[in-house]
Amino acid sequence: MTKTILHIDASARRTGSATRDLSGQIIGHLGAGRIIRRDLASPLPLLTEDWINANFTPADQRDEVQRDLLALSDELVSELQNADTIVIGLPIYNFSVPAAFKAWIDLVARVGLTFAYSETGPKGLLEGKRAVLAIASGGTEVGSEIDFATNYAKHVLGFIGIHDVDVIAADKMALDAGAALANAQKAVTQLAA
Repeated sequence: MTKTILHIDASARRTGSATRDLSGQIIGHLGAGRIIRRDLASPLPLLTEDWINANFTPADQRDEVQRDLLALSDELVSELQNADTIVIGLPIYNFSVPAAFKAWIDLVARVGLTFAYSETGPKGLLEGKRAVLAIASGGTEVGSEIDFATNYAKHVLGFIGIHDVDVIAADKMALDAGAALANAQKAVTQLAA
């Protein structure tokens, strides 16, 4: 079976980015028949009142303007739906995720498409997929009490049904970038393909 990987890079840096390098290494290690590429350095739009109104209008009642407003979101959701594995290069900016990644989350967390409400609470609709987060930070230790990026990203992925999440961390790079990258690269080689 051909595996499809959605490769998302959230770093604002197009060159010299540890997360871009790590996510690329992960893609190389996992191998894939097809790669869908999404670079968030090309900014995504933020939600607006018109977008929200379009999103909550039943699909069969949307006018052309509303369909146009949701077109990019529909494309991003389709990328997730068509992927078996999602690899995300995710730097920690100021203890959290980059704004570009938050914009992506807002555009893909769509009731009826990626999650649904039930009597027992929300249920993710993208089950059976795997995600690998390539996370880098200057001074924040991944998983520490000041890391508001890693658990948030894992929570959001779980919210839309993706519970199988691996984290490859190159953290505290400002202290020893060589050791942080070496540890992360070793972790990449130990990922199950």
